[in-house]
Amino acid sequence: MRLKPLGRTGLFVSELCLGTMTFGGGDEGIWGRIGQLQQAEADALVGAAIDAGINFIDTADVYAAGRSEQITGQALRNLKIARDDVVIATKVFGETGPGPNARGNSRSHIVAGLKASLQRLQLDHVDLYQIHGFDPATPIEETVRALDTMVQHGHARYVGVSNWAAWQIMKALGIAERLGLARFESLQAYYTVAGRDLEREIVPMLQSEGLGLMVWSPLAGGLLSGKISRDTQAAAGDRRASFDFPPVDKERAYDCIDAMRAIADTRGVSVAQIALAWLLHQPQVTSVIVGAKRPEQLADNVASVQVRLTRDELAALDAVSKLPAEYPGWMFERQGEGRRKQLVEGS
Repeated sequence: MRLKPLGRTGLFVSELCLGTMTFGGGDEGIWGRIGQLQQAEADALVGAAIDAGINFIDTADVYAAGRSEQITGQALRNLKIARDDVVIATKVFGETGPGPNARGNSRSHIVAGLKASLQRLQLDHVDLYQIHGFDPATPIEETVRALDTMVQHGHARYVGVSNWAAWQIMKALGIAERLGLARFESLQAYYTVAGRDLEREIVPMLQSEGLGLMVWSPLAGGLLSGKISRDTQAAAGDRRASFDFPPVDKERAYDCIDAMRAIADTRGVSVAQIALAWLLHQPQVTSVIVGAKRPEQLADNVASVQVRLTRDELAALDAVSKLPAEYPGWMFERQGEGRRKQLVEGS
């Protein structure tokens, strides 16, 4: 398991991150459909992840209405995991109560949210505190200032963001630089071989500004696990059967699955491992968040770090998944060709 620095920080995180969205769900609602792992089952998964070299765990205050954070925190205690041996990330933004201010990215919700998260996690600080979504009702400066306060008070070591557009992140970075405040060090975003949308604007921004990238739903909600194809439907117990998210161009995804299956069969590994390995080969990716309901599922995901795709295999996957050219991208390619050649060749 390789370790990578998170953005421009000196914090090193494992290339796979354990996601806890499967912890704590009940029999009904979205969280129950995603996962219903209770304490003993979660303890086993967390222990297996740590044993595999994963030092990074991601959760959120809205997962199972806070139950995921409670289970995660208790697992760390039950397993007697030293605080310095694990990097804990959580998120704020979603609705956590009935009142009008129990949601969003206001100072009020951020301060109250982190206090509640720390209580559930049984920690005095989190390593990474992330804004979970964009709030059109709150000025970005208010959000950035509130996050800086959390860092200054020692409740969060670093701050990040999830599910924002490139221009929104750049605006926040500009505010933080102008005012000397803690800046976003990472983005958590959806990215798969079948969904490469963020390569248009977000990836160039991340590379320019030195932000780390955490990938959520790397198997597109189970679609890229290899269990589903053009000829088969999601089984009743599969997440995609009851919760068809994230949105995916199915025909593009099936083309990708066909190409990955050929590589997987040749190597004797699962399709899921090829999907994860493709992400791990992308230089912009810091850590891929993997969730699991069973230890054997986690073990299969962890095995992806051993898969080294060849240049020909990467080219084959790129051929079926590459985004179509769009303006202004194709103009950048056309107009910048001479300068790129000059930069590389020095003439």
